[in-house]
Amino acid sequence: MPDHILIVDDEKGILSALSGVLEDEGYTIATAESGGEALKKIEKDTPSVVLLDIWLPDIDGLEVLKEIRNTRKGVIVIIMSGHGTIETAVRATKLGAYDYIEKPLSMERVTLLIRHAIRQQRLELENVQLRRKFEKWEDIIGESPSVHHLKEQIRIVGASNSRVLVTGENGTGKELVARSIHLAGPRAGKLFVAVNCAAIPEPLIESELFGHERGAFTGAISVQQGKFELADGGTLFLDEIGDMSLNTQAKVLRVLQEQEFQRVGGNRNIKVDVRVITATNKNLSEEIKKGAFREDLYYRINVIAIHVPPLRERREDIPLLARHFLSQIIREQGLREKALTEEAAKLLMGYDWPGNVRELRNLMERVAIMVQGGRILPGDMTMISGESAHPVGAPFLDDKFDSLREARAVFERHYIIERLKENNWNITRTAEDLKIERSNLHRKMKLLGIEEKGGANCQSYEKIL
Repeated sequence: MPDHILIVDDEKGILSALSGVLEDEGYTIATAESGGEALKKIEKDTPSVVLLDIWLPDIDGLEVLKEIRNTRKGVIVIIMSGHGTIETAVRATKLGAYDYIEKPLSMERVTLLIRHAIRQQRLELENVQLRRKFEKWEDIIGESPSVHHLKEQIRIVGASNSRVLVTGENGTGKELVARSIHLAGPRAGKLFVAVNCAAIPEPLIESELFGHERGAFTGAISVQQGKFELADGGTLFLDEIGDMSLNTQAKVLRVLQEQEFQRVGGNRNIKVDVRVITATNKNLSEEIKKGAFREDLYYRINVIAIHVPPLRERREDIPLLARHFLSQIIREQGLREKALTEEAAKLLMGYDWPGNVRELRNLMERVAIMVQGGRILPGDMTMISGESAHPVGAPFLDDKFDSLREARAVFERHYIIERLKENNWNITRTAEDLKIERSNLHRKMKLLGIEEKGGANCQSYEKIL
C-alpha cells in the first residue's frame, strides 16, 4: 500500500511541483492550502508524512504541528519555510518535527528525507510490535511425538508464504501455532494481526476486516483502517473462519484472489501484501455440504493443512504444561511458590481434558491461587477443580465403594494425611490450613484411624466405614 503524504502550503506552485515529484515516487498525495484545511484532512485520513509550511494564511504552522503531535503522534512532520531562522528550526524540532528544510526546495533532498523518515518510522513500529510479541510469546510446550511432528511442520511451512489452515478442537492452541508459523518465516519482522471471526457481530465484521471511510455508517466519525490494511507486509490470522457469514466469505475470497479491497463506504482500491492463516474447530467439508461454507474459499485457504492434536492424545505432555502454567501464573501474580507433586501430575494425566490446554491452564490458575501450602497434592484437584474437571478431582476412581459415606471417608483420610505430611505432622499448622479447629482435627484423625505421629498405617488407603 503506497504511503500517504499531505502537503500543506499556500503557494499553488509549490503544491503542484511537490505533488508531481512525489506521485512519480509512488506516494499517494493530498494537499491543503491552510492550517485548518490540513487538520480536517488529517482527521479524515491520517497521512504517513506531512510536509508543512510555517507561514499559512489562517494558523501558524507551528500551531498546526502542536495539534498534530497531540492527536496523531505517529505522523511524521517535516517543516518547510522560506523565512527560516535557527531559532524557528530549534523550536520546530522541540515541538516534534522530524526535520526542517528551507525554501527554495531541493526536490532530491525532499524525496530522500521522506524516504528516510518513512523507513525510520517503520523500523520503530516494527521494534515496538516485536517487543510486544516476544513479551507475550510462549513456545509450544511438549516432548510427545505429536508435538515434535507439529513443530517440524511449523518449521517447514513457516519458510514459505503459502496460506495455512490450522484445525483442532477449542483450546488446543491454534493461535499459538499460527503465530509460530509467522515467526518462523520471512515476515517475522512484520505485524501478526489476529481476528476472532466468531467474536465480531455480523454487521461489524466487514468494517473490522476492510476498514471504513468517514460517514460510511452511523458512528463512523473518522477513517478507520481494517485488519487487512494493518497486516500489510505481515500475517493476518482469521480464527474461527467457519463462523464467518457467506457474504463476508465472498469478500475475503476476492481479497485473497486480487490482494486488494475497498474500505466500507469507499471507492478507492487498496492493495496489500498479506499472508493469511486461518483456523477452525469445525469440519469445513461438512459445512460445505450444508451450504454454510464456500467451497472456492476452502480451496483458497487450505493450501497447507496443519492439525493441532487434543491434549488427551499427548498425555505425556500434561505434567510439562501444568508446571509451565503454574510457574508462569505464580510469577505473573506474585504468588507463593508451589510445587506440583508427582501424584498430582499423574492424576492430571488420567483426565481427558475436553477444554484442552485452555482448561488445564485455568485449573492451574485456580490451584496457584487457592492452595495455601507449598505442595500441590491430588486432593487439591478435587477441592478446586470444579464441575467441569470433576474426573480430575476423583481420586481412587478404580475403587468400588458401597456408599457415599464410605467414599467421602476415604477421601478425607487421604487429604488430611497429605496435609499433615506437608506440615511435618504439625497439628496446629495443619488445622489452620484446613480452616478447622485443632480439636476438630484431632477428632477427625481418631475417627479415620490416622495416628498422630504418622505411623505405617498412614500410607494405607483402605476403605473405612
